Amino acid sequence: MKTSIKASIVLLFFILPHLNFWAQQQIDLHDEKPNVIFILTDDQRFDALGYTGNKLISTPEMDKLAKEGTFFSQAAVTTPICAASRASILTGLYERSHNYNFSTKKIRDAYMQTSYPKILKNNGYYTAFYGKYGVRYNGLDEQFNEFESYDRNAKYPDKRGYYNKTLGKDTVHLTRYTGQKALDFINSKNSLRPFCLSLSFSAPHAHDSAEDQYFWQEESDKLLQNKNVPSAKLKDDQYFNAQPNFVKSGFNRLRWSWRYNTPQKYQHSVKGYYRMISGIDREITKIRKALKKKGLHKNTVIIVMGDNGYFLGERQLAGKWLLYDNSIRVPLIIYDPRIKKQKDSEERALNIDIAPTILSLAGITPPKEYHGNSLMPIIKNPNNKLERDTILFEHLWEFEHIPPSEGVRTKEWKYIRYINDMSLEELYNLNSDPQEINNLAKAPQFRSILEKLRKKCNALIHEKADPYFDGPKSLQVVIQKDPKGIPEFQWQPANKNFQQTSYQILLASSKENINNNIGDLWNSGQVNEEKHYVPKNGRIYLKDGGTYFWKVRIWDNKNRFSKYSEYQTIQLNNSK
Repeated sequence: MKTSIKASIVLLFFILPHLNFWAQQQIDLHDEKPNVIFILTDDQRFDALGYTGNKLISTPEMDKLAKEGTFFSQAAVTTPICAASRASILTGLYERSHNYNFSTKKIRDAYMQTSYPKILKNNGYYTAFYGKYGVRYNGLDEQFNEFESYDRNAKYPDKRGYYNKTLGKDTVHLTRYTGQKALDFINSKNSLRPFCLSLSFSAPHAHDSAEDQYFWQEESDKLLQNKNVPSAKLKDDQYFNAQPNFVKSGFNRLRWSWRYNTPQKYQHSVKGYYRMISGIDREITKIRKALKKKGLHKNTVIIVMGDNGYFLGERQLAGKWLLYDNSIRVPLIIYDPRIKKQKDSEERALNIDIAPTILSLAGITPPKEYHGNSLMPIIKNPNNKLERDTILFEHLWEFEHIPPSEGVRTKEWKYIRYINDMSLEELYNLNSDPQEINNLAKAPQFRSILEKLRKKCNALIHEKADPYFDGPKSLQVVIQKDPKGIPEFQWQPANKNFQQTSYQILLASSKENINNNIGDLWNSGQVNEEKHYVPKNGRIYLKDGGTYFWKVRIWDNKNRFSKYSEYQTIQLNNSK
């Protein structure tokens, strides 16, 4: 009898932990959280999808996802460039807040602590990433359980830029490589633990250093083989000549000369662009088949989005960067197999909505710092609204060949201005002029609309900016007591933790010029100097009896710039 009791106790000792495990499995099954696959493409514009009515492109799997899920026909990115847009996708923040772009060093860690993959990982999700991460950050191991970050290899000025990865003994296109990494990941899943797989394809981005620009997989050769791509819209000289000189002489035009300035280049580039997107579509087909084979298809949400829009020769331009719809509008598909009869939505979804949407899918309340909103209420009920009256768009990267700009968009209107000369404004009625051709900014009858949108733009910039980047304060000017009146400019960073490494001063002859960021008397440019003053240097001479206006902005040790300070007036009275 004693032996029997001892045996039972020993048996229970071994069984109880397993009973607890089985019970936990049953709980997980009952309250199962969805898996998420987020697919990001590089430079895929809003209409580069068969579902939009594009007869030139072959995207049957994306079209199927759009038909079965929710297609956001008015989706856009808040910043039309990959680096800043990807940072916004990860953090749910406007560029005005995270201040990350190509010229900065790594993104501030504070923002990445609330990135969607890190929060998911901290809350029991198994997270993975493959492809072009696109943001300088050393903590990928904090965000992902497994990952590999790679992109086109710039050292190769030919197809090897896209063919620099191997599967077995075969060197394959990056699209195929990323697709296979996804398949390997799915096939390895044997746990009930939910996962979030983020995939970032390098395609259809042109390989800029190569003469041919576009490189696609052999399977796409037959696509568009016997078709002639129609000419670009707005291709006539008048649309190019309407641009400011810094656009006409900048990278948008240079890259047009690489890709579109002859009929042969145009046909090759547009076909190549579409063929590369078709290559991604084939990988999505394989991914969906693998999910079904693994029994994961009924509980895996698939999100497909472009990181920014793209010019296909319109206005005789290429690339992105500008705030026209070509640059900012992107495809966005969210397919949730658990929800039947999903419908298209005209709600203006944004890239900053991706992080809160993914977190809400996981049953996690998004951080209050996020600027975006979850799109799940719309997917569940198309009658729900985002309640977005006005959207801020911005491109803040300070680069000689790409002008920084900012603006706002309502359902009916779009307002654009260039940051380094805010007197250059554009206003478009999107209802009557969807191609943004007729600039109404100088039309007297639309002055009230222009002023309203200008004020709204200023208000949103103030609302979305991180106080860390507030403009300098305590501005002073010390005038040397000599006939030339040489000024000494002084200031202090607004944030005591802001480690200044350089500054830029604007000195203007009028309030209008200083408000428009025009330093008509002096624009110092970015000066590498840690001191919070500019000593007399003989460059600027102010006359007695004159009134002048100046302001300053500064850069930190990661090359992230602050806002401009409020302007200060300099009034020189006659000293005699």
